[in-house]
Amino acid sequence: MSAQNANPENAPQIPELEDQERRLVLDSFTHDDAWALGNLLVDLARERQAPVAIDITRGGQQLFHAALPGSAPDNDAWIARKRRVVERYHASSYLVGSRFRAKGTTFEDASRLDPDTYAAHGGAFPLAVRGAGVVGTVVVSGLPQIEDHALVVEALERFTG
Repeated sequence: MSAQNANPENAPQIPELEDQERRLVLDSFTHDDAWALGNLLVDLARERQAPVAIDITRGGQQLFHAALPGSAPDNDAWIARKRRVVERYHASSYLVGSRFRAKGTTFEDASRLDPDTYAAHGGAFPLAVRGAGVVGTVVVSGLPQIEDHALVVEALERFTG
């Protein structure tokens, strides 16, 4: 198993990941909300000097994108692959990958989806609106998958808090 797929002791477990998705539901999500959430993520990433790219979509439309120093074009490819997992499963990319690992396999081996198109690695999170369901995604790429996921969750906790 590669380091990217390993589940270190500090990794959030499935119940915690599911709880994050239950808690981090929005009342609405507008273009202005995407801008505010995106800027919050940029500020958090800059504080940590994190070399990440950030992407927010709603209804198939990209509403926010930023590439910070140290990020690379490859991060945009990872964003697209992780975003597709959220769009397909309506769950965070890290949760989807964790569910496959919990079954003793990997997403790449068992999903029957093209790994050049889909990546169940941490960093993509569903934007769910109360009464409407998943309307979009917020994605970070550039750090180890647990850190990508944690950065998104921290921003959503602040945004919804």
